[in-house]
Amino acid sequence: MNRHVNAIAGRLSLRHPQRRSLEILDRITEIAPPGKGGDVAAMLEAIRSEFPSVTDFEREFPSLCFALATGVGKTRLMGAFISYLHLAHGINNFFVLAPNLTIYNKLKADFSDRNHPKYVFRGIAEFAIDAPVIITGDNYDQHDPRSGTLFGGVRINIFNISKINSEVRGGKSPRIKRLSEYIGESYFDYLAGLPDLVMLMDESHRYRASAGIRAINELKPILGLELTATPFVETARGALPFKNVIVDYPLGQAMKDGFVKEPAVVTRKNFNPAGMSGEEIERLKLEDGVRLHESVKVELETYARESDNPIVKPFLLVIARDTTHAGQLSELIKSDKFFEGRYRDKVIQVDSSKSGAEEEEMIAKLLKVEHTDEPTEIVIHVNMLKEGWDVTNLYTIVPLRAANARILIEQSIGRGLRLPYGKRTGVMAVDRLNIVAHDKFQEIIAEANKPDSAIHLQTVVLDMDALGQKTTTVVSQSQLATKLGLTPAHATSSTTVAGQDQTPVFTKPEEQKLAQITYEVIRKLENQPQTLPTVEYLKKPEIQAAIVKAVEEQHQPAQLELEGVGEQPDIAAVVAKTVELVTQQTIDIPRILVVPKGEVKSGFKPFSLDLSALKYPAVSDELWIQHLRTNHLEVVSLGRGGFEEARLENYVVSGLVDFDDVSYDEHADLLYDLATQTVDHFKGYLTEDDTRKVLRCYQRDIARFIHAQMQAHYWVDVAGYEVKVSKGFTELKQSAYTYSVQEPPANYRVEPADKSNMAKYLFGGFEKCLYPVQKFDSDSERKLAVILERETSKWFKPAKGQFQLYYQNGADHQEYQPDFVGETSDTIYMLEPKKRTELSDPIVVAKKEAAVKWCANASDHAASYGGKPWRYVLIPHDEIAENMTIEGLAERFGC
Repeated sequence: MNRHVNAIAGRLSLRHPQRRSLEILDRITEIAPPGKGGDVAAMLEAIRSEFPSVTDFEREFPSLCFALATGVGKTRLMGAFISYLHLAHGINNFFVLAPNLTIYNKLKADFSDRNHPKYVFRGIAEFAIDAPVIITGDNYDQHDPRSGTLFGGVRINIFNISKINSEVRGGKSPRIKRLSEYIGESYFDYLAGLPDLVMLMDESHRYRASAGIRAINELKPILGLELTATPFVETARGALPFKNVIVDYPLGQAMKDGFVKEPAVVTRKNFNPAGMSGEEIERLKLEDGVRLHESVKVELETYARESDNPIVKPFLLVIARDTTHAGQLSELIKSDKFFEGRYRDKVIQVDSSKSGAEEEEMIAKLLKVEHTDEPTEIVIHVNMLKEGWDVTNLYTIVPLRAANARILIEQSIGRGLRLPYGKRTGVMAVDRLNIVAHDKFQEIIAEANKPDSAIHLQTVVLDMDALGQKTTTVVSQSQLATKLGLTPAHATSSTTVAGQDQTPVFTKPEEQKLAQITYEVIRKLENQPQTLPTVEYLKKPEIQAAIVKAVEEQHQPAQLELEGVGEQPDIAAVVAKTVELVTQQTIDIPRILVVPKGEVKSGFKPFSLDLSALKYPAVSDELWIQHLRTNHLEVVSLGRGGFEEARLENYVVSGLVDFDDVSYDEHADLLYDLATQTVDHFKGYLTEDDTRKVLRCYQRDIARFIHAQMQAHYWVDVAGYEVKVSKGFTELKQSAYTYSVQEPPANYRVEPADKSNMAKYLFGGFEKCLYPVQKFDSDSERKLAVILERETSKWFKPAKGQFQLYYQNGADHQEYQPDFVGETSDTIYMLEPKKRTELSDPIVVAKKEAAVKWCANASDHAASYGGKPWRYVLIPHDEIAENMTIEGLAERFGC
């Protein structure tokens, strides 16, 4: 069945804990095949022999718990389970159980809406052709399920637990258990009689009460698959762990693997609560939380604009003591005394004043805080955070309720761990969840550092001098865009646009409209390098005539013009002036593609592995359970009686073929040669039985170790390469920076006071830069900007993605963003200042080699139309002085 696991894991892009869970389900179906009327005790014994953590199903049918941390992807795993059981075992009937209305509605969307971003079957080809039928608590009683007219193929029932619980008001049976006129029995009894019903329980810790267990048992499924992040039940005697946990992927491991945000506890520098009342501490925490929230909001927007990602609107969560306290906080935040009333219309209160359906509706409304067009930035709640509040934009939590440190950690952070972009970005502000806890800072740190703690928290100490300065995201669009009257898309309250004090070249609205249409026409001409290899060709009469014609076709004159009133704009004059602007405010950056000619062959050369660092100890049977808890679950398949490869080498080979660049058919001989070397290495100090255990336990780590060495022996046989220029020039991309609004852009000619913290300065005052403001990473870069202002006709610092230039770093190809581009009367320079100690760094060398090739290809393209050559210059930072010239630097350090 492993081919189904590989296919589904690949199509659904499963993360490794999800894939591991699917592999375990595959193994379970081998050792304890599910079926109606099966021997439950025998199945438990078979599973326990290989997975010792499962000591009891805790149901009247085989049921297994997959405990995955919040944010790892339990819903997608449910989709993978259903896909696997249908494709591998022909199972057609599934029952998905939700613990509340919020999750019920979310599951309906995730399973049925193909356009939903979290549709669980996206990529499963069989379901694209014949989609599963979704039966819900809203439509189950409308047709005969056996007629095939409504419920055919794979049938997925999604129900809220309240729909099937036998205990309801008035002593009546729930509607699902009443006689149906269509089927002659209740729908509940129909489900219980199915030969292949599989139960999937979302947030399964919610179904451990007697009523829930009884209702589920009465459905008589052949298999139960439980998913939860908290595999225990809280009782008066403490937490009782589940006895059927087969996968335990805890929060700490999810943090380590980068699947969720990093939580951090926040305090003030030199904070001393002595002499402060509880109300004063509370007010201080709340205000600091808002200040931190405002800072995070700016950082998120800056990152989104820099990386061309959607803007994320963060919100702040305040945990109140009770409903009275929540109301007081709400009134405070809405008052003019709190941040000048800025949050009056941006706060909502969620508390226990509502119950039942009203409560569920209130919780469901919280989902709207994720939408960028929804104003809420502060949510006040009283112990109302429930499963299903699946937001990704919670970034700051201010707990004001008295609680011990462990409860603060476990209950506060769970709802805020999901990452807005699905993965870590490497930008701290985007990847971190902040918990403002001035008065409990040390207590929380001590709790988090205990050996049995699920997580280890970062610490953030607020510097009030820095945090007190209001920051904003400044968008630095090109001077050309500003002169044409263009504005960045999706401006927010935190967005400042540099250069907006400049007057556009075209002041009349109709002429500005024509200029912008002209620019759009020119942008489309980027893709015609044969016709337009450079912006200078825009000045050719025949090209300008074509642009005028295209503008005339797109131009919709204002109503006054249609009626013959008002001055008619001169389209040809506007086009000519726009073309002049474009040529003045652009440096030709071609889009260059290097593509192979003819047939391409590739592979790996035979080589001898260096296995000296591969020294895994013998794995004893007694270690399996502890290993399950601590080592990415790799040990779970190693119990006695598990599936075994016929040859030891197969463990290595099957691990290697999972890599995308390794084909079994093309590399079989090499793979078995490497596998034999590996097996012989382990046999050199282990018995054959211990070697088998090590190969099974560490299969993936061993495969990664070997695959890394294979990269050095990769070969490509190509008849040759050809350079294709897909664009003669490219539009200048906008940049985005975070800066303090109290500090206006600094004069680039003046050395800043704190050169060790250059990133905080925004520089302006340029005359020849193609952008109004720039940031520099070092004072050497600032000095180089002074030289460029004096020596070039135009220059700029490229934004990410401007060049589409890539260098090789191991097996990966990563984007290279040069520091500067400057154009003189006879050359275009790509300039890179670097610390002298970094010049021999392999990555710096790889970037240089890629840039030199790019410049050579760009120069060849320029030569085809009489343009300027390109030259790459890698400059030691200590050689940059304001009395140097570009030509002199290029003479000494040009490549």
